[in-house]
Amino acid sequence: GPAPRRNRPTMAQNASPDLYTGIFTIDRIQPSETFIRAQASRLPGRVEVVEGRPTLDGRDLLPTARARKWRALLARAVGREPRDYFGELSDAYVRIIARRRFDVVLAQYGPGGVMVSKGCRRAGTPLVVHFHGYDATRKDVIDHWRRDYERLFDQAAAIVVVSRRMEGDLVALGAPRDKIRLNPCGIDPERFRGSNPEQVPPVFLAVGRFVAKKSPESTIRAFAAVRAGHPDARLRMIGDGELRPACEELARELGVADAVDFLGVRGHEDVQEEMRRARCLVQHSVTAENGDMEGTPVAVLEAGASGLPVVSTRHAGILDAVVEGETGLLVDEHDVEGMAARMGELAADPDYAGRLGRAARERMAREYSIDGHIARLAAILAEAARGRA
Repeated sequence: GPAPRRNRPTMAQNASPDLYTGIFTIDRIQPSETFIRAQASRLPGRVEVVEGRPTLDGRDLLPTARARKWRALLARAVGREPRDYFGELSDAYVRIIARRRFDVVLAQYGPGGVMVSKGCRRAGTPLVVHFHGYDATRKDVIDHWRRDYERLFDQAAAIVVVSRRMEGDLVALGAPRDKIRLNPCGIDPERFRGSNPEQVPPVFLAVGRFVAKKSPESTIRAFAAVRAGHPDARLRMIGDGELRPACEELARELGVADAVDFLGVRGHEDVQEEMRRARCLVQHSVTAENGDMEGTPVAVLEAGASGLPVVSTRHAGILDAVVEGETGLLVDEHDVEGMAARMGELAADPDYAGRLGRAARERMAREYSIDGHIARLAAILAEAARGRA
């Protein structure tokens, strides 16, 4: 992993400025995982990030594909099952954790917690595991990791969740309620500001991957119904994914292709600018057929911080983040007609959109700031390091 670094301290109550934290994530941190980057850069004390393919003192700890092939052949020749990738990864983490002597380890996602658990157990290092969404709900993930999760829940000093719905899901899987710490995602209210939805045309903005749990086709169908009564309405969609071609075809079939802009992946500054030009954010999050769900969509928080109302669904952490009728409007999952009606209200009444947006900004600054998120997480880590979690 990269050399340990001293990060900019934050004012986290009950957190130790001398804490040495190891943050582990199985894959490379993705651009969309702003919450992990914020934790890595803002947690107080000494923080080291181990992401993707692990190294120690500049040496790759995992065998190459060719070496793995020969090891597998040798193992089968002597009648043993070859080590799989996750077994090798877990062994690599054992070496890193033993060498680094962290005060506490923060594992991102449930499977990441399983991977570091052996290393933490052998080194006597407290483990905090941070669940984010799919890792608590997707059927294939749960089926694969269920038994490992049971051991992980027993070992973990604390289990961090981002919504009340996720807390219930993990308790149903066997997580002790007294170990669960609710800590919603946070955003920087100073980076997202300047939206005045009452002063702009009826432009609807969607931000997120084109995947089943975000149901972008439902958003397009709702928009098509809105445009029938508001010919000046537009839908601008930021993101990419497996469902984008089908969504582009759907827009053509519904006769709204000229009013739907597929913008692809954009940087944070572009997203902020798009929010300043929009009447509201729309996101039709649903539970996918495989059980995949949102945690708390960061786009919903960023929109609220910008002063933009949200039209979304009663789904996962959205229920915590949006106060229905005060900071945004919610409908049931798959209720396209209801979503179109709520979007139509804001298209017809810009002043209403402005009132919702102002209330959303106040709430995000008060309850969902990144400083608050980091302070709570730092306190959880410090508590775990002291052995009291």
